[in-house]
Amino acid sequence: MNHLDALSGFAASLDFKRLPPEVQAHVGWILADTVAAMAAGSAEPEWRAWAARQPDSPAGGTLVGLGRRTEPMMAALLNGTAGTFLEMDEGNRFSRGHPAVHVLPALLALAETRACTAQDFLSALVAGYEVGSRLGAASQLRSAMHPHGTWGTVGAAAASARLLGYGAQDMRQTLNVASSMTIATSKKTMLEGGLVRNVYAGLSNQNGWLAAQLSSCGFTGEKDGLQSLFGAIVSERFDTQALLAGLGEQWHVSCNYFKLHSCCRYNHGTLDALDALEARQGLPAVDDIDRIEVLSYAYAAELDDPAPVNTLAAKFSVPFAVATRLVHGHSRLSAFTWEAVRDERILALARKVHLSEDPAMTQRLPRERPARITLTDRQGRQWVGEAGVNRGDETAPYTAEELSGKFMDLCQRVWPEAHARDLLSATHALCADELPLASWLALLRRPPLA
Repeated sequence: MNHLDALSGFAASLDFKRLPPEVQAHVGWILADTVAAMAAGSAEPEWRAWAARQPDSPAGGTLVGLGRRTEPMMAALLNGTAGTFLEMDEGNRFSRGHPAVHVLPALLALAETRACTAQDFLSALVAGYEVGSRLGAASQLRSAMHPHGTWGTVGAAAASARLLGYGAQDMRQTLNVASSMTIATSKKTMLEGGLVRNVYAGLSNQNGWLAAQLSSCGFTGEKDGLQSLFGAIVSERFDTQALLAGLGEQWHVSCNYFKLHSCCRYNHGTLDALDALEARQGLPAVDDIDRIEVLSYAYAAELDDPAPVNTLAAKFSVPFAVATRLVHGHSRLSAFTWEAVRDERILALARKVHLSEDPAMTQRLPRERPARITLTDRQGRQWVGEAGVNRGDETAPYTAEELSGKFMDLCQRVWPEAHARDLLSATHALCADELPLASWLALLRRPPLA
């Protein structure tokens, strides 16, 4: 059996009920985290302006956080876009991307327009996550590409096909169709603050949803679109052994990470080092700092802009992330607002940050995402902090209380506290097979606070 047949058979037959209980419970946190990221992102003005232009469709897909329903494929596109706006969506260090937000919006658009059970929905979610994440792990995308919108499209297609009940052969055809429907993405968009970058995950959901529809209508793809795309076009390598390693026994959903720092994951090692340093010995007064040196791995060293043009660019800047963390005393959402981007005190401090790659740290990827930060004050005194494994990884997990707190903070951008608590409880009940899918979906239709 070749890699495409093995992956297709796995995705078509995945049964959530057969997963280990601890994996099922963890999927509940991934589902909750992704919904919260979408809800919070829906409060952003650019997203709302776009959503306002979409026609109502009472039988369509819900725009999470807005309470309106629109045409399903458009709902998949908009919800996927909202989920990446704030850089708070979960990710996977092995795939070097964000599998869940590339899958869930497409599933929601399907689930609301057809009868399906919670178990079908959750089986499809895990199938899509595993397919997408494994493709990311098996590939080495070209260095100028952004990972959003690439392998996530195939993940969304796998999830959609699983929810539609496709067998192995139809799943195979869907994956082949989807492989030709990925987009060419540019890493510069994130570095320069191009908000179009937020649409990439939305397009994965739209195109994955569409690929499943096209497949059922008789559209075909290449004989092995995965090999063509990831073996020759967008990727510098495609390791089919890595693609199938531990398939059905080792779960990528269990090796994900969650974010509490409201910025790109590549910043997190440095911010974790700062947090640990403060807890251990405290930090110098901001106005006394003369120089800040950061050593980290290659991907982090690319994020070197000290004067980001907007909030998106700020989330992809190590100098800004360090400076706003020091000034605010934290790195939550409020540290990455327009007010922060325009704060001259933060910008002046960001100019004191000197960032460079340590090749030895790059070699520690993907098991660790290390950083070392050295703060020097005007008297020459130094504070040094280091991090290896980033907090939020499965080997250094956040507590249930921390994840619950994040969920509540994000959801309360659009919903009252009581509703957010009900939704979090309902999400875990859904994964424990204690709540019908229809009841959970109804909670997502809550309109936002005025």
